[in-house]
Amino acid sequence: MSQYQIAVIVGSLRKDSFNRKLASAMAKLAPPEFSFKQLQIGDLPLYNQDDDAHQADAVKRLKAEITAAQGIIFFTPEYNRSISGVLKNAIDHASRPYGQSAWTGKPAGILGASVGPHGTAMAQQHLRNILASLDMPALGQPEAFIHAREGLFGESGDIGEGSRKLLQNWMDRYVSWVKKHTS
Repeated sequence: MSQYQIAVIVGSLRKDSFNRKLASAMAKLAPPEFSFKQLQIGDLPLYNQDDDAHQADAVKRLKAEITAAQGIIFFTPEYNRSISGVLKNAIDHASRPYGQSAWTGKPAGILGASVGPHGTAMAQQHLRNILASLDMPALGQPEAFIHAREGLFGESGDIGEGSRKLLQNWMDRYVSWVKKHTS
């Protein structure tokens, strides 16, 4: 049985982030041959093209972790109807210098939770546009725009009953997506 390492990028630095909780809960829905590692992005300097020739150690670490992964899942909050600055900064760093992107060809999944009734629909669409330019095949269906409300998570932090079927279906499709793009 093959092992699949999935890099998880959470676009929120908040300690009690809904998206960090969602990332942890989603990992429990995957089959045992899939493992998940939440990558650190809060320590990256602001992207500056002048630094491309001498990338910071945190940037080199991020790129190495992405390169080692067989897939990526982005958990994005929605800030002002788009992705967060910290997420965009991480994406920019790992795509540079030009021609040395760590993202190329990595099968991607996109999820996000927000207190708004539309979840992170706008942020996810913006992220899809970015991933297309990075040559990352992104899972198109099913989409999941998650309204973070009472019951989303159970007592133990797992996905609650009301959302379990939808999110299990999403994970099953993502697992197939990764296998399709890595075999």
